[in-house]
Amino acid sequence: MARFGRKRGSAFFCFLLCFLCFVVFAFAKRFGSHTKQWPTFKDPPTLIFKREDLQRIWKWEVNSGHYPSRYPIPEQIHLNSALNNPALPPRGRDSFTHNPAQYTTSTKGTGPRRTYVSLEARPPNTAYPPRPIPGSVADLDVVMEHCDYGKRKYVRDCLEVLRVGAGLDNGKRVRRSKLEDWKYIYVEQPDNSTLQARSFDEDDDMSQQLDKSDSESGLVKKWGVEWEVPPLQLPEVADYRPYHTLENPCDPESSKIFHMFWTGRFTDKPYLALLSFLFTQNLGLHKGAEHQKVCRPQFWLWINPGPAAAVPNPNARAQMYAELKDSPWASPFLHPRFKDIIKFRLWNTTEQLDGVEELKHEWRTRDLFNSGGWVVNLPKKEKSTTTTGAADGDADKSKDDMLNRAGSKSVSSYDRMSVILSDMARFILCHRYGGIYLDADTIFLRDWEELWGWKGAFAYRWSRLPRYNTAVLKLNKGSALGKFLFRSALKNNLDFHPMTVSRYTKDAFLEPLLLRLPDALFDSAWLNTEDYQMDRPPQPFFTNFEHFFETPSPSGAAPQALGFDGFFKGAYSYHFHNFWWKPFDPARNWPDLGQRFAAAERKARIELRKQGITRQATYTTANGAGGANHGADAKGHHDNSTTAHADDLDDDQRDLSWATVLKRTFEAYLRGERPNMYGEWLDWEGN
Repeated sequence: MARFGRKRGSAFFCFLLCFLCFVVFAFAKRFGSHTKQWPTFKDPPTLIFKREDLQRIWKWEVNSGHYPSRYPIPEQIHLNSALNNPALPPRGRDSFTHNPAQYTTSTKGTGPRRTYVSLEARPPNTAYPPRPIPGSVADLDVVMEHCDYGKRKYVRDCLEVLRVGAGLDNGKRVRRSKLEDWKYIYVEQPDNSTLQARSFDEDDDMSQQLDKSDSESGLVKKWGVEWEVPPLQLPEVADYRPYHTLENPCDPESSKIFHMFWTGRFTDKPYLALLSFLFTQNLGLHKGAEHQKVCRPQFWLWINPGPAAAVPNPNARAQMYAELKDSPWASPFLHPRFKDIIKFRLWNTTEQLDGVEELKHEWRTRDLFNSGGWVVNLPKKEKSTTTTGAADGDADKSKDDMLNRAGSKSVSSYDRMSVILSDMARFILCHRYGGIYLDADTIFLRDWEELWGWKGAFAYRWSRLPRYNTAVLKLNKGSALGKFLFRSALKNNLDFHPMTVSRYTKDAFLEPLLLRLPDALFDSAWLNTEDYQMDRPPQPFFTNFEHFFETPSPSGAAPQALGFDGFFKGAYSYHFHNFWWKPFDPARNWPDLGQRFAAAERKARIELRKQGITRQATYTTANGAGGANHGADAKGHHDNSTTAHADDLDDDQRDLSWATVLKRTFEAYLRGERPNMYGEWLDWEGN
């Protein structure tokens, strides 16, 4: 055969081989998976609800006060009349005029009037910022105006607006001009002339609001799936209650619960999340708190004791508390002082899924571990254990494969299964119990009072992309939006990956109901780590998430010089994006909480010595310098006291990272050596 012929033959053979592989893959996806769909080269549609039900969802959420925004409702919803909105104050009569030939995109405010407040520390009390006003609300429309990356807003500028508007620049304000446009926090005022919102059934019949020429025009249904049969069954409209109307500080319709999901052994990561919670939130732990009328938030830490595909054994709850009590990182939070604000909960996948009305009858026929269309197929033994709740789901701990991991110990042993499970767990927890979910790699940086006051649902932006990141997720308990999300996920093979959730809301024109907040509020370093906004970065300047743990030498003086106040001041939280295996404080990798918790500290130090872990093994500075053994002298002898050789200055890192400074700041608060960020001292003797 000629040379040219051989080349053509080889190319044809390669093409044929690739084509056959694609055919096998296509048939496997079409007939061998729960999705029963041919592969596509673009995201397939996900919509399963007709326009009538989409209108009902919008109507329920707006009438319940879950849309305190003036952003327009998408015209594709085809509303013929403005919905009553008790979360917005009335506007002039001209605002309610509507052309019958067009679909309305606005709502009609029937709520109390708003007073935007100026929060600023006043002399002589300027050392610490003021606490947010109980019941105050963040106007997230204003926040979006100043922070939305889609409008070319800088994280640096956003953080300044956030801290000035909340008075976090206590005694350090250098702006001399009027800052009225930066006010984003308001309180709702009693107003007898306020209109009352009508009930869900009092509005015009939904069928009269449909476009009769083609009721589903402009909607693209998911392939191979029938429409959900309308009408979507929804609960009674939630009762919108402004703070000044409540008999008690806590709104029964709006649970003030932070949820967090954790798998495996308790480490310094949930430890620091809990410490930051105690340091920033208004929990009634300080002196004089008994005289304040405030709804105190709770922190529910959900623990999955084993691998994601396993079900806890019958003694799992008792075993969980025994392990928490034995853990040096967890045991301090079992102190009676924290019993009303920190709750440890056992996660059971089967029980939780069966507790969701929209899933309980059908979830067993779906793939439980589906992330963005990437499905983990479980062996029959594990699959039956997971879905039927067998007596004992203990995994073979000698295996370190994907199915048997319980937590991420390194980059190479990343627990992908637990990540997929947590993608689903956050929606279940918020839908069943209400509240806000946070990923375990989150650190609180300020009080969230005014975010609780905003009654809508939100997540935040996936860096530069117009997609959701659900590392922070707020949903209302049993909401219409929640029902939509669960039914959509069920018909899309239980895919709760944030990118897929973005498609659910986009395809259904429900995106405004799950507000996509700027990542500056919760993830201020993200854009810089992807080489965006490098010309005007915020403080501190991270080009890699690892810089939180190992601050580069050129900026290594900043953490100690600036402290907590110099760390993304104005943001509500910081997301350090995994790195579960890196200690926050390599030189003092134990709970350093003083004599009250000396036993936990001593136990952690002894465990480190048994493992033979040295500072050199856990930490390398930017210039390559190492360190000495924990608690061992030059000859390797160990001292079991809590004031061992490791407390010598020579054993400490010369430049402390941001992670280390934050950990030591929070610990100093619990030791009673400093107040929290609002100048309040922890009272251990309070009731």
